[in-house]
Amino acid sequence: MNTYFYNTSIGKIGITEENDHITKLYFENDKVPPDLKIKETAVLQEAARQLVGYLAGELKVFTLPLVPAGTEFMKKTWAGLCKIPYGKTATYGEIAAKAGSPKASRAVGMANNRNPIPIFIPCHRVIGANGQLTGYRGGLSLKKVLLDLECSGTEIPSK
Repeated sequence: MNTYFYNTSIGKIGITEENDHITKLYFENDKVPPDLKIKETAVLQEAARQLVGYLAGELKVFTLPLVPAGTEFMKKTWAGLCKIPYGKTATYGEIAAKAGSPKASRAVGMANNRNPIPIFIPCHRVIGANGQLTGYRGGLSLKKVLLDLECSGTEIPSK
């Protein structure tokens, strides 16, 4: 397992890969395990390249080998998140219904909360049933920035 940190327009982002698959993303304020192996690999360089392209408003679809760790329900939910188109949003209830469990919106919310690879798995595109922004590990202000980026296509200014 290797992790490398990149300075981006939204702050320092750590990306972890294991066996050439992206497994985790760390925001600047996340608690980082002290025993991380800091090493840049080709797959991490590609993930950083795509992330920078996305943040510049130039990339709309990530083509990375993502392998998030979680339960089968979580993985099914995360796969559903990846189907939300760039610039669009969906509610927890809509994601639950598409996963075949229309009453599982709270479980979808919990899976969303535990997404280990935010941005690449676009949990920022999930909003409350009332259309309001709801929790995001990177903070609601970052969620708004990402959604605004996708709606306007305008590059995120550097921090």
